[in-house]
Amino acid sequence: MNDTAAMTDVTTLRERARRDIEQGALTPGYKADRDTVVRLLNEALATELVCVLRYKRHYFMAAGFAGEAAADEFLEHARQEQLHADQLAQRIVQLGGEPDFAPDSLSRRSHAEYVAGGTLIEMIKEDLVAERIAIDSYREMIEYLGRDDPTTRRILEDILATEEEHADDLVGLIEKVMP
Repeated sequence: MNDTAAMTDVTTLRERARRDIEQGALTPGYKADRDTVVRLLNEALATELVCVLRYKRHYFMAAGFAGEAAADEFLEHARQEQLHADQLAQRIVQLGGEPDFAPDSLSRRSHAEYVAGGTLIEMIKEDLVAERIAIDSYREMIEYLGRDDPTTRRILEDILATEEEHADDLVGLIEKVMP
């Protein structure tokens, strides 16, 4: 049975939509603390950008027979991390915030570290560590949001699923590369 008693009547919806129209997508029904969500999204953005840079370095540095397969994986992950960064930046703007691309504070705001890695196996392991950090970070953000911001939660859930795939890919690479 559907309980429509909790639904807002159409007249009220229309009146609320006209109030504070300059807020765009932020209607009175938005329950999350916008400033906190924007801060969390900017931290996630920094994490994704650091991951893009690390994956790109690893792509160019991967050498040898095993390095070719790893390089392809690194490049694909870099592209996906860039897409995540774009999604996060777009959501920040939708929430009335400003995406922070400042390079001088990027690594400080990132949850993951930029560790170059000297060998192919070190590169893969550092990428795996970063993915595991991202997985836990996204899970915590999703839990924080709960039902207060379903749009941001859905974006983060999609990104989380990709980060989990990346972790699985990297474990597979370790198994291929390790003697």
